[in-house]
Amino acid sequence: MSAEERTTDTIPQWKQEEVEELAELLEAYDSVGVVSVTGIPSRQLQDMRRGLHGSAVLRMSRNTLLERALEEVDDGLEDLTEHLSGEVGLVATNDNPFGLYQQLEDSKTPAPINAGEVAPNDIVIPEGDTGIDPGPFVGELQTIGANARIQEGSIQVLEDSVVVEEGDTVSDDVSNVLSELGIEPKEVGLDLRAVFSEGVLFTPEELELDVEQYRADIQSAAASARNLSVNAEYPTAQTAPTLLRKATGEAKSLGLQAAIESPDLAEDLVSKADAQVRALAAQIDDEEALPEELQDVEAPAADAAAESQEADEDESSDDQPTDSEADADDSDDDDDGDAGAEGLGEMFG
Repeated sequence: MSAEERTTDTIPQWKQEEVEELAELLEAYDSVGVVSVTGIPSRQLQDMRRGLHGSAVLRMSRNTLLERALEEVDDGLEDLTEHLSGEVGLVATNDNPFGLYQQLEDSKTPAPINAGEVAPNDIVIPEGDTGIDPGPFVGELQTIGANARIQEGSIQVLEDSVVVEEGDTVSDDVSNVLSELGIEPKEVGLDLRAVFSEGVLFTPEELELDVEQYRADIQSAAASARNLSVNAEYPTAQTAPTLLRKATGEAKSLGLQAAIESPDLAEDLVSKADAQVRALAAQIDDEEALPEELQDVEAPAADAAAESQEADEDESSDDQPTDSEADADDSDDDDDGDAGAEGLGEMFG
């Protein structure tokens, strides 16, 4: 008989059945993770288990049996065995790893910290009225490093006071003071160590996402893609309206520069011509040489046709950069404009 057979024969029946049940559980879900349950009271652990009901399953067992089940299923799950140390359990779900991580983080609750524990972060006693009557407690606060005084008939902390720094051990005095003040400086919950899903092993650092920042990044990427599509004149269902407005504005700009007679351009052409006439009349010193309706005409503050054209270009671009700009002064290009008018006239009807 081989050594392997002898080893198998010595495994108690209940352990074999436990491994089989664990293996069946692991094979039934898409994602499997290892969670730490260190320091979680039994009652809170049961509450967390109930909180996962319907979306995930938490299974506790001996680490050796968990390891045997992971290796038996294989398919890459054996990579989780390196995270089986201390008080741990397996959590299985059909949700994606990011959703599982967020669910476990959201389920964590504040809890008091005991003497001898390591502070998970800086423990701060906040500024303000403690609500405790004057007495020896003010000395206890001062002993652990809090800036406390008796003022207005009660014990008050005058400023935020760090009484334990992250990574330091909590003393009996600090634990007692925090308990008296009702301060719960740590969070209790299932700490995810790793998740295996669809052939990939994820760590908590890879699963921690700032949802709002992620949403902003997606919106920024979508806006950049839209700008690229418009600037490259690549039509899509989303950019077609903008491209049409841009093309309409550029066609109108070209029609104004070439003085094309079109019902769509008539009003702008008249405004442009009127502005040019008034600008010219304002340059003539002898008013008697001008028709009566042009006497006492002041030069326009701005070229009306150019303003109208620029407004059309801004609207057509929908905040996108365009290559065409209106030329307000066409007086030197009348001959060239007339030469191209016949061909462009067909375009504008």
